[in-house]
Amino acid sequence: MTKLGFISPEGEKIIVAAPCGQSLMEIAVDNDIPGIDADCEGGCACATCHILIPDAYKNRLPQMEEDEQYLLDFLDNRQGNSRLSCQIEMTEQLDGMIITVPEQP
Repeated sequence: MTKLGFISPEGEKIIVAAPCGQSLMEIAVDNDIPGIDADCEGGCACATCHILIPDAYKNRLPQMEEDEQYLLDFLDNRQGNSRLSCQIEMTEQLDGMIITVPEQP
C-alpha cells in the first residue's frame, strides 16, 4: 500500500494509506481531510478538491485536461502547481507525495 500526505489549510500534516487506482480526492474524502469538500463527487464540475502539487511530482502526473484547466481558471488562489484532486489517480510513482490543501477563498 502506498502512502500519501496532506497538509491541511490549518497546517496540520496528515499521512494516510493510499490505494493505487483511487483518485486523490477519494483518498482525501475517505480520510476526512479538511478542505477537500468534493461537492461534485469527482465529476470535474467544481473546484472544491483543489490541491497544490509539490514541484518534484508535477512531471509524474497526467496532463491537465481542458475541463480541469477551465475550473482552475476561476480560482482566486490558483498557483502554478494547482490541480484538482479528482483528476489525479494514485499510482506507485506518487508514493510518499505530500500535497497541500489551500485555504478556500
